[in-house]
Parts: sequence; C-alpha cells; structure tokens
Amino acid sequence: MKKLLLAVIFVSASLLSRAQTGSDDVLALQYYQNGDYENALNLYEKLFNHGRNQLQYYDSYLNTLLKLKQYDAATKLTKKMSSTYKGNFNFPIDQGRVLREQGEQEKANEIYNGLIKNLPREDYVIRDLSVSFYRADAYDYSIKTLVAGRKLLNDETAFAFDLLALYRYQKNKPMLIEEYVNLLGKEPNSQLINQAKSTFSNLFESAEDYDLLKSALLKRLQKDPQNTAFSEMLAWQFIQQKEFDMALRQIIALDKRLKEDGDRVYELASVFLANKAYEQAVEALEYLLSKGSESPHYIPAKMQMLYTKNRQLTAGKLNLGELNQLEKDYLGLIQEFGKNRNTALAMRHLASLQAFHLNKPKEAELLLEETLNIPGLPALTAGQIKLELGDIYILTGEVWEAALVYGQAEKQFANEPIGQEAKYKNAKLSYYQGDLTWAKAQLDVLKSSTSQLIANDALNLSLLISENTASEGDSNALKKYAKADFYVFINQNDRALATLDSINTLYPNNSLEDDILMSKAKIFQKQNLLDQAIGQLVLIVSRHGTDLWADDALFTLAEIYESDLKNNAKAMEYYQKIITDFPGSLYVTEARKRYRNLRGDNLG
Repeated sequence: MKKLLLAVIFVSASLLSRAQTGSDDVLALQYYQNGDYENALNLYEKLFNHGRNQLQYYDSYLNTLLKLKQYDAATKLTKKMSSTYKGNFNFPIDQGRVLREQGEQEKANEIYNGLIKNLPREDYVIRDLSVSFYRADAYDYSIKTLVAGRKLLNDETAFAFDLLALYRYQKNKPMLIEEYVNLLGKEPNSQLINQAKSTFSNLFESAEDYDLLKSALLKRLQKDPQNTAFSEMLAWQFIQQKEFDMALRQIIALDKRLKEDGDRVYELASVFLANKAYEQAVEALEYLLSKGSESPHYIPAKMQMLYTKNRQLTAGKLNLGELNQLEKDYLGLIQEFGKNRNTALAMRHLASLQAFHLNKPKEAELLLEETLNIPGLPALTAGQIKLELGDIYILTGEVWEAALVYGQAEKQFANEPIGQEAKYKNAKLSYYQGDLTWAKAQLDVLKSSTSQLIANDALNLSLLISENTASEGDSNALKKYAKADFYVFINQNDRALATLDSINTLYPNNSLEDDILMSKAKIFQKQNLLDQAIGQLVLIVSRHGTDLWADDALFTLAEIYESDLKNNAKAMEYYQKIITDFPGSLYVTEARKRYRNLRGDNLG
C-alpha cells in the first residue's frame, strides 16, 4: 500500500512539474512577443537550466539575451553549448552572431572562415554547415560554404539547387543566371529549362535583367554551340523582350540542327499569334509548309496560316477584297483535304469569317451544322461548335434556336467551363433582348462560376444591370445600350456607335455616360482609330475619375501609348497614375511592372 501511495505521489509530482513547465513555456513566449524581455528571460533561463531538454529552449534563451544586449551571458551560453555539443555548427556560428550584434564583424568572420576552412570532403557535412549559416541569417557564408564545398569535392555542379535557392532568396540575378547557365551546360534537360524559365519570369523586372541573361547565353553558345538548351533559352529570352524575329531565327536554326519535324516552330507560331505578331507567325508557318505535304504539321500549318491571315485582316479596318480571297483560300483547303476531323477547325474559322465579316450568316450556319455532324468529334469540340452555332443563330434572328442550343450545351456540360459559358451566353441573349430581370438572375448564379473569366464577366454585367435600373428612364437607356452591345457582337460597329450616340438624346441625364464612353473607346480601338479611342478614354478619366471604368481607362490609355504609339513617356504617366490613385486596382501590379520596365530600372 505504501509503495502504491509513493508511486501515485511520484506520478502526480511529475505531472505537476510538466504542467508547470508547459505553463512557463507559454507565459515566456507571451512575454517575449509583448516585448517584456526581462520577464521572458527569467522564465527561459529557468526552463533552459532545469528543463528536460536544453535544446528546446536554447534559441529562445539566446534571442532574449540578445534583445537585452547581455552579450557576455550570450557568449558564455554559446561557448558552453559548443563544448557540450561538439560537431554541431549552430553554436560556434551563434558565437559569431553574438560578435556581429556587438559590431565585431571581423572576429565573427574569423570564426566563420575557420569553420569553412576545416570542412571535410563530405557533402552532408558541407550542406549541414551551409544550413547552419542560413539559420543564423548569414546568407553570404551559406553560399560561401557551398562554393568551397564544390572545390573540395572537385564537382562544379555540386549543391547547384541549394545555391539556386539561396540566390533566388537574395534576388541575386547575375549569380542566379550564372548558376542556371552552368547547370544547363551539364544537364540540358527540359525539366531544368522549364524551371529556369519559371524562375526568371517571376524574378526579372526590367529589360536589363533579360539582357544579362542574353549576354550569358551568347557567351556560352560561342563555347558550346551544340548545346540546344542555350539556344532554347535564348529564344525564350527574345520572346520575353518581344524580339520575335530573333526568336524565330533561333528556333528555326534549332529545328534544322536537330533535324526535327517542326514542333518547336509550330508552338512558336501560336505564341506569335497570341502576341499579334502576325508577320512572324506567317513566316514560321511558311517554314513549316516548306517541309512538304509529308510533314506532320503540313495540314495544321495551312489551317493556322489562314487563321493568322483571318486575325490579321479582321484586327483593323476591313478590306472586303482580301476577306473574299481569304474565304476562297479556306474553301480551297477544305476541298483539298475534305470535311473531316482534321479540317473541322478550319471549317469553324470559315464559318466565323462568313458570319461576322462577310454577311453570310446562313452559309455559316449550314457549315457549322455540317461540322457538328462530322463522325468522331471530341465531345468538348462538339460542345464548342454548339456555342458558335448559337451565336450565328442570333445573327440570323433565330433566337429561340440560339437559346435551345445554348441550353443543350449547358445541360450536357453542367458544372464545366463550357456549360457555364453556355449559361452566360443565354443570359446575355436575354440582356440583348431587354429582359434585364431574367438576365440578372442567371448572371447572379454565374458569379460563383469555377471559371474566373466567366465569373468576372457575369459579375460585371450583373453590376451594369443593377446600377442602371433605378428608374424607368435608366432602364430604358440600358435597353438601348444593350442593343448597341448587340450590334458590337454582330460586328456592325457603325450601327453600334449611332445607337450609343442616341442614348443621351433620348434619355438625358441617364446613368450610363461612363459605360457609353468605354464602349465607344473599345469600338474605335478595334477599328484602329486610336485618336478617337484616346478621346473617349480621357473623358472617362476627367469626368468619372472615381467610377468603375476609371482604372480600365487609364490602363488602356497606357497600353495604346506604349504598344501602338511608342510614346513611353506618356505611357509611364498613365501607369504611374494607376499606381498612385488606384492602389487597390487589379491592374496595379502589372502597371508597376510595366512602369519600371519603361523606366529601365535594374532592381536587385
């Protein structure tokens, strides 16, 4: 019985001690976080000296001593731990840390350099010391350890990924470039190339950054011209700088050297098309076509060539003669290769051209219906064709057919992006028809769409309706505005402009002035009438500087001056205004990046 009682007392005392330790631990942390370092020190000293695990409280104890500038006690602590835990680099490095806190950098350096000098030729020990320096915020010595370790191991790529992580953390762009280039010289694999591209695109902020990369790559290519990784990275650098001619030259040279089938060139043509670099896209596609009809990219390149010319012709003022010739080229391609899965995309592009630019919606409708019946079409492709067919039904006045085909796609692809797009198109059809209540109900459902683009579009249109239906006059004005929107959709821009101009006459003092100005600006920009577009955008900024479209107008102005008019000073002025006047804008990050790029910053 006595033994049992003693055991109970012992266990109870042990539990009480642990509970007290836990309580002191929490209280000490609270004191430290509140800046009450004196009380924190009393507890941490007690926990360190009498706790079960000194290492558990060492960092907190040392940090508190340093906060109180008790350097003698901190030095005594680090030396004691170094003696107790021989081979653990953390404690001698902490001795150096205490010296640094006292301004004794040279003495700290002696300790640090001594540790590096005495490293054995064992990679795990080298890495352990580097990590210990990193823990003490001695990042330069962390790097120095790894570089010295390379020499010890006689391996110039040892610890490459550790160094890459450190250089990236420091934003040391020259060394990051050098490390990646050295590594690509030894291991030119696609995974490493993609990692380098991702790292540089996230870190680089100016043209000078890319120039550093270009210089490093060109030097290495002179020494190792057969290394395809350097050529691929150089082409990527040219693309980032929008030097598309140079990028194409690199990729074609690479395709020829490796005797490839044009995969890289075909992908590059798509990049050019996305950047509206139509001339370079055509040149890339002509190279692919020169490989002959046996090339795997021959038919896709022919279709892409026509689509590129399509985009090029419809991007500015339309030339009916050139559009008619383009239609003939499409028909010739379809006649040459037949109507099948391989030419379905060309048939869709031709239908869009006929419907929206050649005033042949019925022919386009029949062509898409025929395309939809091609055997073996992937389900998603068929669903997309249904959406395109619905758009054309709207042009031909068959609105019930349009609603039906949108509904089919919505049902077939419920909870998928294409189904949500179908629902949005149906809501917008109701909006075009002036059924604003029904349209808004559908749009409000889509505001939580998994597709961010659809969700944003739905939110914007829903806000447009809710903010402009407060009175009967505003509602009627919005219905007229919706009609103008419809004319924009069917590519009747002159009718759209006339309708927009009529709104203020028919409904004076309506709530749509900034929306009307933005719509007109977009139409003028689409027609390449940049002076008129700028005029509308400037009115938005001057009259509606705190409204919804203000930051959009500023960003559009900056883009026009930067990309179209090549007036960098004016573009910088508008980017700066976004940064200073609209800090919460979605455009502010991109505006800051472009502003710095135009200014030529070389940020570290």
